[in-house]
Amino acid sequence: MLRWALIFFVISIVAGALGFTGLSATTGRIARILFFLALALFLIFLVLALVAGEALF
Repeated sequence: MLRWALIFFVISIVAGALGFTGLSATTGRIARILFFLALALFLIFLVLALVAGEALF
């Protein structure tokens, strides 16, 4: 998911440099959403791993 966020970010930068501001804004929003979604999933799995680790002891 982070790979897709990076791809959309690069597309956003290239589109902005070429003057396609609408496309740049849209791909920037998509990249931001994917990044925060990946961050949220990471935090959820981190908490689940910590809880599962405590259950073993």
